[in-house]
Amino acid sequence: MRMAIHMVKLCVGAVDVDDLAAWQQRTMLDHPAPFHQTRMVPKRAKELADGGSIYWVVKNVIQVRQPIVEVKEITDRTGRRACELVFDPELFLVDPMPKRPFQGWRYLKPEDAPVDLKAGVVDAPAELMAGLKEALVW
Repeated sequence: MRMAIHMVKLCVGAVDVDDLAAWQQRTMLDHPAPFHQTRMVPKRAKELADGGSIYWVVKNVIQVRQPIVEVKEITDRTGRRACELVFDPELFLVDPMPKRPFQGWRYLKPEDAPVDLKAGVVDAPAELMAGLKEALVW
């Protein structure tokens, strides 16, 4: 039995989770589901599409996850092999976790992924909560 794997990726250009949600809503005006294209095709695509999620890093903090519905290999507009990640439109806030900048995306083991927050649990901004958690580690 194969276990799902997750992906973590910077949400470049988004100022907060609402900005990410608005971007995806605009995308769905022309497409049936939100998606993101990336140059590299994941070798573990089947595991990502089998219950995996993308964990979005907004302002150096993993703040939200989104289930991955499909991982498609495509040809980009330059004729190169690329990948289109198709997501479930629902965004789930997670326990904020600091994440240093990196290029591209990274796999995230299920045991290392932040847990989903229950509605109404956190009143403070995610950046503040992540900063407090990081300070406690030191």
